[in-house]
Amino acid sequence: MADKKSLADLGDLTNQTEAEAGEAKTETPVAAEADAAEAGDTVIDTPVVEEAPLREQELDQYGRAYATGRRKDAVARVWLKPGSGKITINGRDQAVYFARPTQRLVINQPFGITDRAGQYDVIATVKGGGLSGQAGAVLHGIAQALTRYEPALRTTVKRAGFLTRDSRVVERKKYGKAKARRSFQFSKR
Repeated sequence: MADKKSLADLGDLTNQTEAEAGEAKTETPVAAEADAAEAGDTVIDTPVVEEAPLREQELDQYGRAYATGRRKDAVARVWLKPGSGKITINGRDQAVYFARPTQRLVINQPFGITDRAGQYDVIATVKGGGLSGQAGAVLHGIAQALTRYEPALRTTVKRAGFLTRDSRVVERKKYGKAKARRSFQFSKR
């Protein structure tokens, strides 16, 4: 019973402190400026600063956005410019270079999520790794270049996870093992 009474007292105390705090509120800056103007004091106007975008557009001398994408052992250099949606990889069309439709789907994901399909031309050079890693590297590079061309799209692309470099790589082989973790076959005799 004593606990219930103390909790009720605590509730009364919080209500009293909130009421006292409401009475002791200070004047707003606008009201203070109005009082100062009536009294004849000089009021210094502070300019209202508009929020600038966190990042600026980064273009080269040809009006293209450049970015580097990485995945596994593959590294992709990507240039993005406004155009008809043509994607060229190592001098070949994307349909020729990436024969699998899933790899082409991976590459076009940043454009699909930002509703920019068919608005940009992409020129990419890729080295290292296999086709799957190269497709992931081009995806990463396109996403980075897109955010450099249109900084307002950064939040959309980042929420989709395309700006994060996928750090999963092949584990190295250890001595005394057949592969990274696989042991040699056990022989009883």
